[in-house]
Amino acid sequence: MADPDPEEAAAQKEERLKSALWYSIGQFVDNQCQLKDRNATPQFIGALTELVWAQIESASRDLSTFARHAGRTQVNTADVLLLARRNEGLEALLRQFVDEHRAERRSAATETATRSNGNTAAGREEEGPAGGDEGEGEGEGGVVVGDE
Repeated sequence: MADPDPEEAAAQKEERLKSALWYSIGQFVDNQCQLKDRNATPQFIGALTELVWAQIESASRDLSTFARHAGRTQVNTADVLLLARRNEGLEALLRQFVDEHRAERRSAATETATRSNGNTAAGREEEGPAGGDEGEGEGEGGVVVGDE
């Protein structure tokens, strides 16, 4: 049997992803409707799914563009924060999350270094696990930018 056409395979993958998104949104909407004693039609769930899908496509294009503009092949936290810049509340929540995550990583790295060396970590707290991760997203895990 011949390999499937790459375009056809991509279309099938997109359909599977949309179906999974529709299912997840349907579960969430059903749960919220039960809590609030409301009903939602399948048409509403379908329209909401299409709206969310369009937002995902737009955000993924923007994130890829930001990463490429910065000369990177991976999306990182700096790109996500840039995407959220027009929504002050979301940006504040994301910055708080990133700051807390970085503090936890520094703390864990300091504890590991202290245990393995038997030394105190005094004076090394500013240095992250990879020699410092104070830059906007530098050293963070990322998503590889596709060729779209």
